[in-house]
Amino acid sequence: MLSPIPFHDQQASPQRVGPLFAPGALIPFILVTSLFFLWGVPNNLNDILIRQFMKSFAITRLQAGLVQSAFYMGYFLLALPSALYMRKVGYKLGFVTGLALFGVGTFLFWPAAIVGRYSFFLFALFVMASGLAFLETASNTFIALSGPVETSERRLNFSQAFNPLGSITGAFVGTAFILSGVELSANAVRRLQASHQYVAYLHFETLRVVQPYIVLGIVSLVFAFLIWRTPFPAMRDEVSEGRAGSTPISALLRNRHLLLTILAQFFYVGAQVGTWSYFIQYIQDYTGQSEKVAGYFLTGTLAMFGIGRFASAGLMKFVRPATLMGSYCLVNIALVSVAVFHPGWMGVWVLFTTSFFMSLMYPTIFALGLQGLGSESKVGGSFIVMAIIGGAVLTPLMGIISDSSKSIAYAYGVPLLSYICIACYSFFGQRSALSGERSHCEQKCPAVARSEGF
Repeated sequence: MLSPIPFHDQQASPQRVGPLFAPGALIPFILVTSLFFLWGVPNNLNDILIRQFMKSFAITRLQAGLVQSAFYMGYFLLALPSALYMRKVGYKLGFVTGLALFGVGTFLFWPAAIVGRYSFFLFALFVMASGLAFLETASNTFIALSGPVETSERRLNFSQAFNPLGSITGAFVGTAFILSGVELSANAVRRLQASHQYVAYLHFETLRVVQPYIVLGIVSLVFAFLIWRTPFPAMRDEVSEGRAGSTPISALLRNRHLLLTILAQFFYVGAQVGTWSYFIQYIQDYTGQSEKVAGYFLTGTLAMFGIGRFASAGLMKFVRPATLMGSYCLVNIALVSVAVFHPGWMGVWVLFTTSFFMSLMYPTIFALGLQGLGSESKVGGSFIVMAIIGGAVLTPLMGIISDSSKSIAYAYGVPLLSYICIACYSFFGQRSALSGERSHCEQKCPAVARSEGF
């Protein structure tokens, strides 16, 4: 077995530039980074599905928002079991299991389309997300721990930068192959109903979602085989697990820094998912553009997200990650305020720009939350992944606000509030909480504190 990956004092200044990853971790690092691209595709196919299912099943915005609820509920329910599973079998089997489960979910889209039941699609999305819970829990933690502590935020932002490339691919594929561009007026619907052709039209629209998901399933099985055949190094949390007993989950949940991180991640995921889920509808409502044009705008804002990830990874050589994240939050608070109170083309462009500034938040919050967790990084990371439930809670909330107020612009008040909460975490919460955890650990055992990265 390879020696554990080394780590250093996490209190190093942001100007200190260490290696991005440790020797012996290059091939696994490349494979795992590729997974960030892979799951970016279905994450943003969901935004297309919401629009498509509103049409093919003739449902409301709130009902269509259940796409995100089913998807992120899979993350919420499977994140902790996946961490406990990987604590016994290791990262490698965690990746393989997650990819297999994800593949099963994608293949379920075929019978769901044949049956034509919206609930069947929601189940398939839940199964897919259950597999992704394994991948997210394993990948984020693996990347964060696969090198020196002082470069963990940079390393995770770099790997996560490939996630929006997958998102761009998903939005483009969905716009090109799922959205048909056929938008029927009320009179056209009545004519099809009168000629008994409306059901056939809905079935045609439903079948359009199958092919992209079948391709995704095949790709996931290929990745599972490649990872199975690749030797993986021992991570430092796996070595420390062998030296000490597991910390009770109840004790881990008393870690104030971890709790604040979970809350910040909850609001961030809700803001991201909600912003993109209703972006197509926002464009159509306030500019009158077609769903195809709006879909390409969604692709463009995801490109901004990817540019932001790479730019942030570079800026973190010079600016502390938490400070950079807080500054980006302040910018997004101003931008989303314009979208809420001045809807129209100006609102479209400011929402388009918010993706650049939200880009660093997920990996930065995740890496900050793992600080000091040591051998419990997998379980702690799973709790942070469970915070993805924010997408399942806040996205339908935006649908409720939109349906009740008859304004999708007012619904964007939810992401606005979320950025305010994340800004508070960036500037105040994570610093004071981490300081308290460090003092407690040093008082309990200075030697252990040093070994855990304090």
